[in-house]
Amino acid sequence: MSKPTSRSGAAQDRQKRAAKQAHAASAPDRRKRQEAPSERKDKRAATEMREAQEPKLSSLLQSSGLVRDGSSKKDWKAAVHRYIRLFNEAETDQHARVLFDYVLDPVHAERFTRRMDRLRDRDLLRGVIPAGSETKAELVRVNESAGEVSVLLRLHIKRKMKQAGLAYAEERYEFERLWLRLEDGAWQVRQIEPVIAERRPKYGASVHEWQEDEENSRDAASAIAPSMPYLNYDLMPGFKLRSSGIRYRRDLAAAYADRWWNAGNPAYELFEVNCTNYVSQCIFAGNATMDYTGRRSSGWWYKGRNKGQEWWSYSWAVSNSMTVFLSAARKSGLRAVTVQTAGELQLGDVITYDWNGDGRFQHSTIVTAFDSAGQPLVNANTVASRHRYWDYRDSYAWTPATKYRFFHISDLI
Repeated sequence: MSKPTSRSGAAQDRQKRAAKQAHAASAPDRRKRQEAPSERKDKRAATEMREAQEPKLSSLLQSSGLVRDGSSKKDWKAAVHRYIRLFNEAETDQHARVLFDYVLDPVHAERFTRRMDRLRDRDLLRGVIPAGSETKAELVRVNESAGEVSVLLRLHIKRKMKQAGLAYAEERYEFERLWLRLEDGAWQVRQIEPVIAERRPKYGASVHEWQEDEENSRDAASAIAPSMPYLNYDLMPGFKLRSSGIRYRRDLAAAYADRWWNAGNPAYELFEVNCTNYVSQCIFAGNATMDYTGRRSSGWWYKGRNKGQEWWSYSWAVSNSMTVFLSAARKSGLRAVTVQTAGELQLGDVITYDWNGDGRFQHSTIVTAFDSAGQPLVNANTVASRHRYWDYRDSYAWTPATKYRFFHISDLI
């Protein structure tokens, strides 16, 4: 006969059975906890794959925080891409009509048509045949609102041409502002405004201040005895102080111009209007000696910036001042002879531009090559250009009143 089970023993049995049931019930949870890290890893991999397959916004648009609808962004960007393609086609054919079947801006249509007509007529007279064009664009700034977008574009245009059996190419950068509007579910280019930087005559001070300084300096400059050439060794290591009466190295000036035509040499200040600063650097690279007077209104010199103060002559950085300086007669240092036609210029010579014909020169270029007819091709900065035909009739800055000053730099400087 077996012994009866005690109450305490029965309770222990019930506790053991309950513990087994709880252990069995908790096993799936433990398995879930064990599998969770791998599941999370798989989910992350799947998410990364989806993100990689999705089109990414440009860094510009991501940082601006302006785009809230990916499809909307894609639509207006497609409209901009189509504009660039048609712009390039118009540059290739030298006809505006292909572009303005698409762009709804009658003011710019007339402006662009005049420019294309000038370019086509000029090339016909030169015997130049267009051989293709390539246009690339960079988004510089984007502003978005409900149903409207404004875009600042930096266009890089490379035109290929043939003349007398020889081929050559010219390059230039231009800026344009585009305004687009969403109408009937489609983005349309409603307005275009070219940024005509060649027309801006100065940097920093007002036009009145520049004019006053320059007018007062003409008589004062002639009264100051020539100074010793000055060079800022801290900014331009490797250069040596040179004596006067050395040969102007036109090849070096042109090589420097081709090296820095679309960028700023970090050894110098980069001005907002940089064309004359760039030309001065090119001349200096060709062995020209600086004429340091210590006065901004006289000489031709560059010393850099000290405690926020600008240390360079107006003639170094301002087109009108450079025109005045090169026009003056002098027996030593940087000298030039004014010639009557562009065909008399050589490598490393200078052209300045008075767009309005009012005697105020606003743009400067340097000769870097020649076409098959012996006409100069020039480089410029601000609106960066390389091997561009010298007359600038393809620029929005050009007017029928435009006047030129042609400077042949003396062989001995």
